[in-house]
Amino acid sequence: MRLWKLKNIMSGFICLCFVLAGCKRDGQHMEPDQSRSPAYSEPHRPQFHFTPPENWMNDPNGLVYHEGEYHLFYQYNPYGEQWGHMSWGHAVSDDMLHWEHLPVALEEENGIMIFSGSAVVDRQNTSGLGTADNPPMVAVYTGHYTDEDNPRQDQRIAYSLDNGRSWTKYTANPVIDEAMENFRDPKVIWHTETERWIMVVALPTRHKVRFYSSPNLLDWKLESEFGPAGATGGVWECPDLFELPVDGREGESRWVLQVDLNPGSVAGGSGGQYFVGSFDGKTFSRDEHARERTNWVDYGKDFYAVQSFSNMPDNRRVWLAWMNNWQYAGVIPVKPWRGAMTVPRELGLAMTEQGPRLYQQPVPELQQIYKERHQMEDIQLTAGEDVRHDQLRGTAFRMKMTVRMEDAKQFGVRVRKGESEETVIGYDVAQEQLFVDRKKSGEVKVHESFADTVQAAPLETDNQYITLDILVDHSSVEVFANEGRRLITNRIFPRAASDRIELFSRGGTVHIDTLTFWPLKSVWNTAQQQ
Repeated sequence: MRLWKLKNIMSGFICLCFVLAGCKRDGQHMEPDQSRSPAYSEPHRPQFHFTPPENWMNDPNGLVYHEGEYHLFYQYNPYGEQWGHMSWGHAVSDDMLHWEHLPVALEEENGIMIFSGSAVVDRQNTSGLGTADNPPMVAVYTGHYTDEDNPRQDQRIAYSLDNGRSWTKYTANPVIDEAMENFRDPKVIWHTETERWIMVVALPTRHKVRFYSSPNLLDWKLESEFGPAGATGGVWECPDLFELPVDGREGESRWVLQVDLNPGSVAGGSGGQYFVGSFDGKTFSRDEHARERTNWVDYGKDFYAVQSFSNMPDNRRVWLAWMNNWQYAGVIPVKPWRGAMTVPRELGLAMTEQGPRLYQQPVPELQQIYKERHQMEDIQLTAGEDVRHDQLRGTAFRMKMTVRMEDAKQFGVRVRKGESEETVIGYDVAQEQLFVDRKKSGEVKVHESFADTVQAAPLETDNQYITLDILVDHSSVEVFANEGRRLITNRIFPRAASDRIELFSRGGTVHIDTLTFWPLKSVWNTAQQQ
C-alpha cells in the first residue's frame, strides 16, 4: 500500500415472477411518512438518481420535453412497496437532475392497470384534442385488464392541456385492440418524411415488435413486424425507435430499434438489446453487417426498460432506464421506496468495423452538482500494488481516468471499500474484458442471483489505453468505458462507512495518465449540498 501526492483543484416482495411491465389518490404531492427517517436520507437512498419518495417504481414512461420542462412518468404503485395497482407516477425537472414530484398522472381504474408507454407533444393538434394555440400533450399507454378470466392488453391514450398537470382519458379508448394477452409498451414518434405518427409496440412472447402508423394518434394502421432477431431467451418488452447521425459521416444517419429482454439478458435476468438499420415509415430493416451478434445496451444486471425523451431541444437523444432487475426487484434492502432510475445518458452512433454502434455518456448537466475537483497525473502502479489516498473517498462521486495498461494482466479500482466490503471495477487484458464484481459489495444475500456472477463486457484497448468514467451513488455503480462504448450498471448495498477507493494492478505495470475525482452534491436534500 502506498499513497501518492494529491493535487486538489477547486472548481466550479419475494421476487415477483412477472413478465409484465409497470402521488396519492387525494391529489396531493407524494410525501413519505414523517415518522420514518427524513425523506431522501434513508440508508441506500441514491442522492443524484431519481427515486420516488415512497412505494414501488419500475419502468420510466412518457419521457417528454415541453415548454422548458422534462417530464418523467413511471410505473408506480401508490399503495405499497411491491408491484401492483400500476399507475403512472409523475415528476418534472428543468435539468433532468433536480425533480419536483407531482400527483399521480394516470391511475388504475375499472379493472384496467396503466402499463408502460410514451408521451408526445401533438404540436399540430392532429388529434383534435387541443387547439392550435394549445396543442395537447398525449400519453400513449397499455391498458392491462386485471380480470383473470379475460387476460388482455390494448393500447390507449390520454391527453393534457395544462402541461401534464391534469389528464383526461380518451373516451373512445382503446385506440388499438388486437384481442391479445401480451401486447404492450407503445413508443410513439413523429416520422417527418411520411408526416405520420409511428407506434412501435411489443409482442412479448412472439419476440416481435409491430409498427403502426396514424395521421392523428387516434386511428392506427398496422404497417409491419420485426423479429424474431437477436436475443430471444425471454419476452420482448419496452421498445424504442429513433434516428441518430453517424459520427464523422456528414449527412449519414441510421435508425436504432431498442428492445428489452426478460429474462435471458447478457448478465442474467432482464436487460436491453438494440438493432441498427433503416426505417422508411413502414418497415424497419436491420443492417446486414449488424446480424453477427447481439448488441447489448448495457452489460450490467441493473438496466432495464430504457426509454428516450421525445421532443428534446437541439436534437439531443437522451434516455434513462429502470436501475433494477426482475430477478430480485421485489427484495432489494430499501425502504420506504423501491426502485431507482439511471443517470440520464446522451446517445450517439460511432462507426466501427462492425458498422455504426451506440455509445452513451452521462448528460453534461451532471456538472452542476460537482463539488471540489481532485486531479492526479502520472500515477505508476507496479504489480501487486494497492494504492489509495485518504482524501479520495466517498459514497456519491464521479471518477474519470485514462489508463495505459503497459504489461499488466489486470487493473482496477475498488469503490465503496470497507473492512469487509468492496465493489471491484477492472479490466482483464488476456480476456479483453471490462468487469464489475459485486460479490463482496455489502448486502448480497438478497437473492441467489444477485452476486452469483461477475458482470463482464468485451472491450479492446486503444493502443493499450482504456478510459473509465465511473458514477457511484450510495447504492449504485455505473461504469462507462472507452467514451461510453461499453457500460456496466449494477446496484450495490454496502454499509455507509464503506467509503474508501483503492487502485490496484496485477501481473505488471499500469500507468494512469490522468485521474479526476468529483464528490457529487445531493439533488434532494439541501443540507447535504453544503
